[in-house]
Amino acid sequence: MLGRILGAEAREVGQGDHEGRPSRVVVAGRTYATDPDDLWDALTLLERIPLWFLPITGDLDLGGRYQLEGNACGTVTRCMPPWAFEITWEFDGGVSYVGVGLHGRADGTRLTLEHNLPMEGDDAHWTRFGPGAVGVGWDLALMGLGLHLDAQGAPVDKAQVAAWTTSDAGKAFIRDSATAWAEAHILGGTDAEIARAMARRTVEAYAGPA
Repeated sequence: MLGRILGAEAREVGQGDHEGRPSRVVVAGRTYATDPDDLWDALTLLERIPLWFLPITGDLDLGGRYQLEGNACGTVTRCMPPWAFEITWEFDGGVSYVGVGLHGRADGTRLTLEHNLPMEGDDAHWTRFGPGAVGVGWDLALMGLGLHLDAQGAPVDKAQVAAWTTSDAGKAFIRDSATAWAEAHILGGTDAEIARAMARRTVEAYAGPA
């Protein structure tokens, strides 16, 4: 079942700026069969986020600080319920920026996630892995969110997901995700050979050697 669940339905990779500073931009989009209020709650309630993503502590009001267990922390810099929020994404000594927008449609609610990664300092991580380093992680998160919403808000079985991630089906999902991000990278103007080499290294980082 899990292998048939989508991560993102649309992906874009390009360049932009964040507060006047040049950045690389990774964008994922997916439509969920629920209304904006329900999707907003799944994304922003401290008690609901761990049901599909990671345990989280902190204050998710404007200006508040959050901490994802074993992962990023940051500050809520924009909050417009139930349509948009922005946060800093502070991880492994670096700071990037994540924005999420919701748009109601006849078939549900469209979620657009934009991750801005400043082009400054040591660029070795992007040079090695490219957009898949964050893109594959977001695909897995969007998959978990979809499972949670499809189950009418029930918690995702984390043990089942962990077992699936290391299975052949899970590794195939990671390869497909990295490949899709590479193709988006190529459409964004990157040399195909370089983008696909980045994707191969991303797959190895997530799933181990083929």
